[in-house]
Amino acid sequence: MPLVTTKDMFAKAYQGGYAIGAFNVNNMETIQGIVEAAKEVKSPLILQVSSGARKYANPTYLKKLVEAAVIDSGLPICLHLDHGDSFELCKSAIEDGFTSVMIDASHYAFEKNIEITKQVVQYAHDRGVVVEAELGRLAGVEDDVKVKPEDSSYTRPEEVHEFVTKTGVDSLAIAIGTSHGAFKFKGEPKLRFDILEEVGKILPGFPIVLHGASSVMQDYVKIIEEFGGSMPGAQGVPEDMLRKAASMAVCKINIDSDLRLAFTAMVRKHMAENPTHFDPRQYLKPAREAIKDVVKHKLINVLGCDGKAE
Repeated sequence: MPLVTTKDMFAKAYQGGYAIGAFNVNNMETIQGIVEAAKEVKSPLILQVSSGARKYANPTYLKKLVEAAVIDSGLPICLHLDHGDSFELCKSAIEDGFTSVMIDASHYAFEKNIEITKQVVQYAHDRGVVVEAELGRLAGVEDDVKVKPEDSSYTRPEEVHEFVTKTGVDSLAIAIGTSHGAFKFKGEPKLRFDILEEVGKILPGFPIVLHGASSVMQDYVKIIEEFGGSMPGAQGVPEDMLRKAASMAVCKINIDSDLRLAFTAMVRKHMAENPTHFDPRQYLKPAREAIKDVVKHKLINVLGCDGKAE
């Protein structure tokens, strides 16, 4: 089975009231852990690569690792560019064989966002690639995406129909209160489900995307702190809120910070307990297993997409 786009994935997810997991990848162990979990529970997958991951790992290596995952698993897998910030970056990813790209021009004015997104859509659709865009701005930090809380903004439902119609985009990331990174809320977590509901009414059947949706699993935060780290106040999106979003118009939920936390926690723990070990296989193996555990939990208990691979 070759790499696929998200078109059929999202259509089935919308009708079925579940979401597809979009997991950020940076290296072989992360990809292996994610794919092993999905293979066990028979789930479709989106493996996404940020501009930072492309710089770190080289897009050619990442593409070949993802192709190996398709061969090994037989799962429907989409290779997606996360937060492409320019037409040139999206074009490069498409030329590298990505089947989906995100153009994030949300930091521009509305009309400029439309202009740039439309350019990417036209280029991508001519080559059979789907496009995700963003309206509204999420706070937080993820690789090259850095938005201060005062610069963030909720998506305005009254803009979504015009944006989707004029750009021809295939899915839309909206801002309803999530944020990138491990420090998402001060005080009680709250998502604007009223915005999501209104967008769903304006765009019936249209796939919505939720970024910044890691739950910041506290078991791994505690391990990091036990073995020398410090993450006071780290707080993510409660999983019951993500389940609710997945039952509505949200067809794709991005998860990155939870993977980083799990991976880092287990490397820290292994090295602290085995200070004489210097073989990377010894400390990367438990990190890979932690990734697998996190993803399996998300696929079954949060996203509801287990058993949906065909």
